[in-house]
Amino acid sequence: MENKSEIRIYVACLAAYNNGILHGRWIDADQEAWAIYDEIAAMLKASPRPDAEEWAIHDYEGFEGVRIEEYAGIDSVAEKAAFIAEHGELGAELISHFGDLDEARDAMKDRFLGTFASLADYVEDLTEQCTAIPENLRYYIDWQAMARDAEMSGDVFAIRTARDETHVFAGG
Repeated sequence: MENKSEIRIYVACLAAYNNGILHGRWIDADQEAWAIYDEIAAMLKASPRPDAEEWAIHDYEGFEGVRIEEYAGIDSVAEKAAFIAEHGELGAELISHFGDLDEARDAMKDRFLGTFASLADYVEDLTEQCTAIPENLRYYIDWQAMARDAEMSGDVFAIRTARDETHVFAGG
């Protein structure tokens, strides 16, 4: 059995809500936008208030910290959910880092350099690929300082998702 949390939104009927009645439905957000709209329409049709038309997102879960606004567009919600479903916490961190889903997608596609135990490990690996380091000098190299300098200069940025899991991206 897979232990994957659901990515979903709770959509409430505003006609019912404004009359003191809680009526809504949890909807899987990791599906096509039109399917979400169909579920919202079905929830509104089942409303205890006649002719209910307005709705809002009152809760959400599984978005790994990405904020979903009450009146967020369903297309945007579905796209974010799909990206997070595909990339997990890393996808959510990229959305948060950039504040924009398109930039997060571009970074994942074009700027991802790999996953390392730390940013210092990435810098060490890159340096060793490009330069022969004499054994007698190896112990004098401060990989942490080099990693900090690379990040501060904007050459790279890193997202840490676990103790030994640092995802490195080219800066930009």
